[in-house]
Amino acid sequence: MTASEGCPLLGRWRIVEADLWDRSYLDLVAPAMIAIGTDGHGEIAFGALQAGLDLGYSQSLVHFTWAGFEEMDEVSGDGHAELLDDSTIEITFAYHNGDEAVLKAKRETSSTACFCNGPV
Repeated sequence: MTASEGCPLLGRWRIVEADLWDRSYLDLVAPAMIAIGTDGHGEIAFGALQAGLDLGYSQSLVHFTWAGFEEMDEVSGDGHAELLDDSTIEITFAYHNGDEAVLKAKRETSSTACFCNGPV
């Protein structure tokens, strides 16, 4: 049994809204998304940001630290994703010494609940 087993947040999620940015910014480079893998790793991309996630799991919450690039600058931070009653997730996403945003995501219809062979 792994730490991620039974966690309903596993899979790929489409970020559909944010409190700090509009939808056109979220999808600036590619469709905004977060992927939560079973192996303690994931990824997030929105706007000009692309970052890897280091994950910690609980039953309905995933905590993470992240590091990546935004407009060719190194950036990092932390956050968490929580499963809501409407089957969406709310992501609290914080930049190290910077902004904190709340994002909402819906499960991608092609996503499955389990990634059995490595990272997403």
